[in-house]
Amino acid sequence: MSQRSSSTFENECQKPFALSSVFRPGLFEGRVAIVTGGGTGIGKAIAKELLFLGCTVVIASRKKDRLASGAEEIRTWLTHTGQQATLHVLQCNIRNEEEVKSLISTTVLTYGKLDFLINNGGGQFISNTAEIRLKGWNAVVETNLTGTFLMCREAYNQWMKHHGGVIVNMAMDMWKGSPLMGHSGAARAGVVNLTKTLGVEWAQSNVRVNCVAPGSSIVSPTAAANYGDLNVFDGIGATIPMKRTGTVEEVSSAVCFLLSPGASFITGETIRIDGGQSFYTTPTYSLPDSKPTDKYSWQSCFDAEGPEAAKSKL
Repeated sequence: MSQRSSSTFENECQKPFALSSVFRPGLFEGRVAIVTGGGTGIGKAIAKELLFLGCTVVIASRKKDRLASGAEEIRTWLTHTGQQATLHVLQCNIRNEEEVKSLISTTVLTYGKLDFLINNGGGQFISNTAEIRLKGWNAVVETNLTGTFLMCREAYNQWMKHHGGVIVNMAMDMWKGSPLMGHSGAARAGVVNLTKTLGVEWAQSNVRVNCVAPGSSIVSPTAAANYGDLNVFDGIGATIPMKRTGTVEEVSSAVCFLLSPGASFITGETIRIDGGQSFYTTPTYSLPDSKPTDKYSWQSCFDAEGPEAAKSKL
């Protein structure tokens, strides 16, 4: 694998003053959005595109340092480009019910409304499922699934039930199982099902709930840091039908579409953003060499056990 320094990788992935959108300027003017996990990676890209489109954005995260760093970069970009949109920063652990309630109520009290909720916040770690301790399992499920539920519930009960709104949740490529990510795959599968359920239950309140599922090939410094390897994306592009990795901007644009009037008849849906990866291979996992498993046939049982094999074993 090629060797790259952290600073080189950051420069390749981040151009803080370069931003555009396929959507018209001012599309979300007058709207208010919360983006959890909005200080890094995909969440930061979503926050910046929403701001570019005129939306007031509240970014929230459990980690104060990441939140402050991301906010500083976004505010520098706002100043440099002359954008007039408003960025608000609130610390929140989405696993904590009271903090979630406070995040929603503070946003509504400050800005008088909540139009969009983007549940981007989450976390996981690489591990064989057999080696995951209960504490680690609970931490991932509570963050990715329970945290999403709490955010959705409070956004609905405190504002959207009587005023409408749009929610976009975050899943992952877990359609063929999630080797080395069993905890997160289980949680994100729950998010996809929750999205379908809320899409039906809350339709009468004019609340649309959808989901995006980025593949493991979406390149960002945050993802590389989470995997603990700056070279983690090397070679993945060759295993994807589109023969390349994806960008955080390609996730952000899908989220903005789901928030837009163009998606007004879409709810309960999940959009896969993975270049066809989920229909093809699992590029981040290879099975180790091993002997074939035992197969079953009537003849094999008879050969091994004689006439007694014909008797029921059940």
